[in-house]
Formats: sequence, C-alpha cells, structure tokens
Amino acid sequence: MKQWIDPVEADAPRDIGSKSTLRPGAQRHYPSDSAFDRIARVVCRAGCLPRKELYESWEMAKRVRSNLRGSRVVDLACGHGLLAYALAVIMPAVSEIIAVDRRLPPSASRLREAMEAEWPELATRVTLHEADIRAFEIRANDIVVCAHGCGTLTDRVMDVALAAGADLAVLPCCADHSRQDDGALSGWVHPDLAIDVLRAVRLGNAGYKVWTKTIDKAITPKNRLLLGRHRHAARVPTASA
Repeated sequence: MKQWIDPVEADAPRDIGSKSTLRPGAQRHYPSDSAFDRIARVVCRAGCLPRKELYESWEMAKRVRSNLRGSRVVDLACGHGLLAYALAVIMPAVSEIIAVDRRLPPSASRLREAMEAEWPELATRVTLHEADIRAFEIRANDIVVCAHGCGTLTDRVMDVALAAGADLAVLPCCADHSRQDDGALSGWVHPDLAIDVLRAVRLGNAGYKVWTKTIDKAITPKNRLLLGRHRHAARVPTASA
C-alpha cells in the first residue's frame, strides 16, 4: 500500500544550505507560530536572502541566547542584519540591538521593513549603522556577534570585543593562510582548524569562559562557532524568550 505523505512535509525544503534566495512563495514551508517559522516567513517576504543565511542566523542566535549575557547586542559586519533581528526576537529583554557594517546592502531596508511589520517594537530596539567596525564603540556589557567574517575580519571583530571585555560569538569563514597564524599546527590538523583553535586559546588567555560549538554541516561547511563570556564580577542578566 502506498504510504500517505503530508503535502506540506513533502514539499518542505531539504537543502538548508541552499544559496538560492527565499521568495514569498516559500512561506508555505514555514507554517507554524514558532519564532523560527515567523522569522522565516518574514525573510521570504523580504525576498533578498538565501535559505542558508536564515538557518545560519537562527542556529547562531540560539547558541548566543543560551550562553551569553549582556545589556546590548552589537552585530559587526552584519550584512542585512538578520542575525541582529533574530537575536532581538528571541532575547526580548535586550532593549538595544545594533547592526554595523561598513556598507549595508541596498536591500537591507527590505528586511528591516518586513521585520518591523511583523514585530513593530523592533523599530525602537534595532538600529542599522554604516561604520567601520573598529571605529564603533564597544562596551563591557555588550554581546558582540559576527557571522561568517571572512579571513582576518573575524580577528578584527575579536580585537574590538576583547579590548572592551565584551562577550563574543563568531562564526569564522574562509581563512587567509598568508596572513593568519596557524601556530605551526598545520602539520597535524587542517590550517583552518588550527587558526580557529588559536582563536579559542586567545579567548581563554584573555579571561573568557570559552565554548567551541558547531552548527549543522548541511547548512555550511564553515560551521565552527566560537563563543566567549568574559569573567566580569557582575554581568547584566537577560531573559530568554
């Protein structure tokens, strides 16, 4: 006997690492009232982001919420700012979320308008800025995040976070082997992994509690997520959604 298959499930996206842009018609894949599905439908309506970025941002946002605490979130090299918006949705106690990039994509306004239509309160909680990340002031009680900072960009984000003693979450991207130190470990492990290991050691040496995590490789092969919480005497608590 032929097995019956739910038509929604049968039509659900299976390639969560697809670089194809999500369009309004894809909203049917995300029918529930969960925070993820609501964000996904907004991304579909905005029509300017690939599916993989939706899943990357969501997986990173969940881990940031679970491990880090701060009074403000700063998303450096933010692109469209999806990670900042996802954090704003699932960390409602954080009143200020700032997304910073040297040059925001022209379509970033489409995502902003779609997110604010779904969650009007985000208009006063999330702001986007065009600025050099090293010129933006980071505070000790910030949570600094960066998704897929290519090459030395991840290291520059780490520089500004560590200088302020801020909490940190980075999802590194492609390494620049000619400019980044692998600690002479590349004889044992892949140079990209060696570079990320040294980043984790750097956080620990700077007085951070360190988490080394991964997200699903089906989303991206560049899936190593590094989180660090500074061991301040007091941290500002944030509630989870």
